[in-house]
Amino acid sequence: MATNFMEFQAPRLPANIPTRRLRVDRVQWFQTAESFRKSNARFLTLWGADDRDRDGGFRIYAAYLIPNTVMVVEHFIEDSASPSYPGIAGFYPAALRMQRAVADLLGISTDEADTRGWLRHGGWPESLFPLRRDVDGSQQYPVESAPYPFVPVEGDGVHEIAVGPVHAGTIEPGHFRFTVVGEKVLRLEERLGYTHKGVAKLFENSSQQNGHRLAARVSGDSAVAFSWAYCAALESLTQTVCPARAIILRALALEQERLANHLGDLGALGNDAGFAFGLTQFSRLKEELLRANIVAFGARYLMDYVVPGGVAFDMTPDARRLLLDLYDAMEPSVSQMRSIYDEHAGLQDRFREAGRLEQATAEKLGAIGLVARASGIACDLRVDHPWAPYDLLAPKLVVQTGGDVAARVQVRFDEILESLRLCRLFLSEPPKDAIRTSVPVATSGVLGVGLVEGWRGPVMIALETGPSGGIRRCHAHDPSWQNWPLIEYAILGNIVPDFPLINKSFNLSYSGQDG
Repeated sequence: MATNFMEFQAPRLPANIPTRRLRVDRVQWFQTAESFRKSNARFLTLWGADDRDRDGGFRIYAAYLIPNTVMVVEHFIEDSASPSYPGIAGFYPAALRMQRAVADLLGISTDEADTRGWLRHGGWPESLFPLRRDVDGSQQYPVESAPYPFVPVEGDGVHEIAVGPVHAGTIEPGHFRFTVVGEKVLRLEERLGYTHKGVAKLFENSSQQNGHRLAARVSGDSAVAFSWAYCAALESLTQTVCPARAIILRALALEQERLANHLGDLGALGNDAGFAFGLTQFSRLKEELLRANIVAFGARYLMDYVVPGGVAFDMTPDARRLLLDLYDAMEPSVSQMRSIYDEHAGLQDRFREAGRLEQATAEKLGAIGLVARASGIACDLRVDHPWAPYDLLAPKLVVQTGGDVAARVQVRFDEILESLRLCRLFLSEPPKDAIRTSVPVATSGVLGVGLVEGWRGPVMIALETGPSGGIRRCHAHDPSWQNWPLIEYAILGNIVPDFPLINKSFNLSYSGQDG
C-alpha cells in the first residue's frame, strides 16, 4: 500500500525527540531521580564533564525519558578537589556501572557501596583521570595491573569457572565469572571494559561537521543509529531541517541495519543450538541484503551514509527496484524459516525456558530495547516517541511475554517482518527533493541531544559544542549499558553450556558499552 508523504514535504522542526534541561543542586539531584522512578520514567544514561576551565567545577548529567520529552538533569559540583554527588543506583540499578565509569574517567565519586573501577583495567595510573581537561589523550601511561575483587560466594559444593576475557573466534573480550553448584549457575559476575577506546576524548579532537564519522564507529553494527543520533543532536542545535527525501532515506538505512542484525542473530542462534542449517540460510539472506546495500547506499555497512543535514548517497530507480525485489524474495524465506524454527523439536528444547528474564525483574533493573520487549515491556521509540518519518507511519509495537531465548527469537522474526513493511512504505512514494542541506556551525557551549531507536534499543548522543566549530564534549550511549547486567539474572538456574546461547539471544555490544 502506498503512503502519502505530502504532509512530510512541508517544512518541519528538526526530526528529533524534544529535549528539556533541568539544573538542580545536590539534594534535588537525588530527589529528581526518586521522583522519576516513582513516575516510571525510563533512565537513559549518565555522564560527567570537567568544567573547571569554565566555572571552576565539574558537572554530572543524567537523561530520562518522560512522555514526549528527553529530560536532561544537570548538577554542578563546586568541589573541584574531591568532586562527588549522590548515587542514583538505588532508584535505577543500571546507573551503577555508569557511575563507576565516570569515577574512572573523571574522578567524580558517589556514595554508592560499589566503588570498584570499571573501565581502567590498569591502563593508566589510578590517580589519572583521562577525561579531565589537563590530560593529554595522546600520551602513553604506564600500565598498573591489579587483581579485580570479584564478589566471592562460599558454601558446600560451590566452585568458580572463569570464562574470558579472551574468547574463541572474533568475539570481543569480556570476562564472565560463574559460581556454580553442580551443573546449575548460582551467580554470574561480568567484568567488561576491555574494549575501551577513549571515544569521548577523541570527540574533543573532532569538528562538529565530522563527528558523525566517529559516532558511526562507536559500535559498528549500529552505525546508522549512532550517526543519525549524532546528526540529530547537531541539527537540533542549529535548527537545521533536513530535506524530506533525506529523512526517508535515513529511516530506510536504519531499518536495513535492523534487518541485517536480526538475520545474522537468527542464524547464529540456530547454530548455537546445533542447527547449522539455520546459520546457512540466514547467512545467505544477510549476505544478499549487504550486497544490495552496496548498490543502494554505496557500502555494505553504512558507516558514513548519514551525514549532517541529510545523507551522502541518493537512491537511484534501479536501486529502489533492487530493494523491493529483495524484500519480496526475503519475506517468504523468513516466514518459511520461522516455521522450521517453531516446529523443530531440538531447537525449541534449547530455546524454551532458557535464559528467562521475568518482566518484574526486567522492569526493576531498567531493561530497554529488544530485550525489554521480549519480557513483556512495551517500549519502542518509533512507537511511543516517534520522530520523523515514523510519526506518519504508525509502526507496529512487537512484544513477547516469555522472556526466554524463544521469546527473543520471536521478537526478531516479528521485527524483520515489520521492518520489511516499513521499508516498502519508504520506497512507495519517496519525496523527490534534495538529499542534503547545509548545517551551520553551532554556537559554542550549548548542549544538544539526539535519540534514535536502534536495533538493540535507544541510542543516544549528548553533544556539547566548542569554539570555532569544535566539540567540547560528546557522550555516546549504547543500550547495552542497561542490558548487560540483566544477563547475570537471566543465567541463574541454567547450566554453563547454555550461556553462549543465552548471551547470543541478548547479543549486546562490548564495544558500544565500553566506549
